[in-house]
Amino acid sequence: MLAMKALIGKQVELTISGIKTKIQGKLIDLGSDIIVLHNGKKFLYIPLLHLQQLALAEETALDYDNSIIHPEPPFENQTDISYRKILMNAKGVFSEIYTSGNQSIHGYVTSIMNDFFVFYSPVFHAVYIPMQHLKYMIPYDSNVTPYSLTQERFPLSPTTVTLARTFDQQLKKLEGQFVILDLGEHPNKIGQLKSIQNSLIELIAADGETVFLHLDHIKTVHLP
Repeated sequence: MLAMKALIGKQVELTISGIKTKIQGKLIDLGSDIIVLHNGKKFLYIPLLHLQQLALAEETALDYDNSIIHPEPPFENQTDISYRKILMNAKGVFSEIYTSGNQSIHGYVTSIMNDFFVFYSPVFHAVYIPMQHLKYMIPYDSNVTPYSLTQERFPLSPTTVTLARTFDQQLKKLEGQFVILDLGEHPNKIGQLKSIQNSLIELIAADGETVFLHLDHIKTVHLP
């Protein structure tokens, strides 16, 4: 970790699991389980869990505004940053997050539980996201709102569903309801959540067939 800290302030490139292209930028900060990068325009908070490789970047490969010598991170400075502390600081801050697939989600962190958090989006509404599946978070400036919507058109409306401490317990609360898993990237991930037992989700798909999915591979859950 000390060797990696020596790269703070330098331009690096990262290989992140689940992301095909390398992420490049200036290494701003490093915590025990999270890394902070600035790509010349935005700050990226990346859990170290998904870091496959980090190395110095070739200067010619970067499109970075070198006039930005010491960009200020949007969250209050902390001597020891961590993934959970960043999530706490991100509550109510308009952000972009990415878990998988071909789209990111824009909205706000509203609640943080033991192993998952709730992200409220104007598109997907309340999304339950296991902490282990967040690939990165990008907080936006305080004057930016989702899709330039006014607060009247997009009131922050946290879910009325009672939150459980853990992700599997949360899904137990959704048994019998129509759910969308992983943002509906596959037809077999949309249906009635029949039951969850021993980390296996029993889902009734559109054609009435039963599909079983392992909890560890579910990246997002939301209700239509």
